[in-house]
Amino acid sequence: MESEKNIEKVNAQQTSEMMCVGIAADHGGFELKVQLTSALRNYGYEVEDFGAHELIPGDDYPDFIIPLARAVGKGTVVRGLAICGSGVGACIVANKVPNVRASLIFDSFSAHQGVEDDDMNMMCLGGQITGCKLALELVLTFLHASFKAEDRFIRRLAKVTVLERDNNKDNITT
Repeated sequence: MESEKNIEKVNAQQTSEMMCVGIAADHGGFELKVQLTSALRNYGYEVEDFGAHELIPGDDYPDFIIPLARAVGKGTVVRGLAICGSGVGACIVANKVPNVRASLIFDSFSAHQGVEDDDMNMMCLGGQITGCKLALELVLTFLHASFKAEDRFIRRLAKVTVLERDNNKDNITT
């Protein structure tokens, strides 16, 4: 068991050398954000914290998730972690930002498959429903995964990109 943890830490350190991870949460995900930020830094990841920087019960998730999603969409950070009470609101707002492919994650398969097949670049978690131990496992799985870049996945992403571009044109002209 201890050797598995050491291997996991070495793998995380190798991955972390080339990856800046962004993280954001409202009051509903604040405690989980604090715990994940600390754990990821202990694994050697560079973590950019987009807030909240203090627990304020009446804050609003878009105030923190939108700046994170914009950074992910522009490539300022490679991957993003967005946390609110259920993860749903964070996921909805993140996916409104161009070039963001966010998903609400509850299981390890989706955490890696979303990156491998769909080039997911933002993971959303429910701070009120996902415990720290499971959340860290899911986050590490997400961060270790790589896009497969097979023809079928590239073709599908191109279709999503066209839709996103067309939707942005519609928003500009209306």
